[in-house]
Amino acid sequence: MSVLVNVCLLVLALMCATAQASGNEVPDDLRAGLARFALATGATDKSLGWLAPEAGAGQGESRQQALFEQAEEKRQAGDVDGAGGVLAGMREGYWAAVGYLNLATTYAREDLDPSRALIALRVALAMAEKDPESARARDLRGRLLLRAGYLAYRNGNIDKAIGFLEKVGLDNYRTPQALYFHGLALAGQGNHRAAMQSWHRAQKYPLAYPGVADAWLAMGRGYDLAGYLGQSGEAYLAASAAYESERVTLQALAKRIRSEGAYKALVEDVRHTDIEWFLADNRTLTQPRMAYLLRFMENPDAQQAVARVASLAAMSERLSRQEHDLSVWIDSLESRLNDRATIDSPPGARLLNTQARLEARLQGLAAQPLSPSQQQARQQLAQTLADSASRLRALPRELDVRPVQWREWLGRSQALLRDTRRHLGTAAQLRQHAENRLDTLALTFVEAQDRQMAFGLDKTEQQIAHLYEYLALEKIGERQP
Repeated sequence: MSVLVNVCLLVLALMCATAQASGNEVPDDLRAGLARFALATGATDKSLGWLAPEAGAGQGESRQQALFEQAEEKRQAGDVDGAGGVLAGMREGYWAAVGYLNLATTYAREDLDPSRALIALRVALAMAEKDPESARARDLRGRLLLRAGYLAYRNGNIDKAIGFLEKVGLDNYRTPQALYFHGLALAGQGNHRAAMQSWHRAQKYPLAYPGVADAWLAMGRGYDLAGYLGQSGEAYLAASAAYESERVTLQALAKRIRSEGAYKALVEDVRHTDIEWFLADNRTLTQPRMAYLLRFMENPDAQQAVARVASLAAMSERLSRQEHDLSVWIDSLESRLNDRATIDSPPGARLLNTQARLEARLQGLAAQPLSPSQQQARQQLAQTLADSASRLRALPRELDVRPVQWREWLGRSQALLRDTRRHLGTAAQLRQHAENRLDTLALTFVEAQDRQMAFGLDKTEQQIAHLYEYLALEKIGERQP
């Protein structure tokens, strides 16, 4: 199969090259799509080279994505220098920034010194500034700053870490985690009060976000290091209560997923509010349901599952509208055919007789003396009756031709309606399978979150026990002479 794929790609690439040689430009989307297909099917470097975007050629979004995927292929194969060479030839923007972010991840994994990784992240930040889509650029900038701050903190560059983390915006998905690491960096400098301020700000976000659960624990530790043991115990008790409350919320969410499905519980109702989501005042980062959805969508499998259900739901909606439209059209055709039969029946003949009597009575008025206004009214009535008579006499001839066409349309429409209903049933079955898959992923995610809350609860109980033990020993020591 791989040999056949490579042959097909080489043939397509040769067609592209022939088109360019004859002066016909190959669309960027087509070339980029072929390159992505080559990467997805594991094509050889030779076929990929034919399809890869040429340096100096078009610089569209699809071209940049194709170059990014080419660099990713090299990076994942261990050719880091080759990946860097591809990225160096890309236009500044989103895809180049993501490429350098991934390159920094490789450097951080392979190098003991973070210098190369930090340089790659700085380049990625510069590239992200050129992205014309502000929302995408803002989210990517938050990711880059968080990664750089964590990397600097891990390697002991506290001042540099604080500088990176302070630049993360407060409206970013990464904000709570950045605040947590920012507090760790400040605590590393001995500034426990400022550290607790960062952790307190992180506590304002739902526990679903990365870093929030750690911030609740860090508050107790911060008070402990600052020498306020009473406040430390209160902070640990508050964290324990928060974890317990979040476990109740997660259990309610799992119950709702089982009863209504994950797509409705997590996606469709994300804009709505109810008693279970009392904090969901609007669509902001402080909304718990939005927090769980964003955290859930970090998983690529979850993204694909949600996209699959959404596309099948949209397809079912289109098919339902088509079914309704076809049903209305079929009813209209059947009504027309029934009306044609009515024209040939005695009521149709009575209409023609009535038309003749009205014409005779109007003709009789012509011999009577009438005023000018009455004459005008009689003429208008005569014209109306003439038009009516013309239409009534022409209608049978027209209907003699139309029923054949109507019956043909009716047959084709009924066949389309049967096909539509069959496709609608198939889409419903596929959607059910997709929703079952999504429900499984969502329940696994909720269970993982619940385990994380249980782990945090255990740690708070351990810290409270250690604190009480320490206070008890201090008290015993005070009593001894």
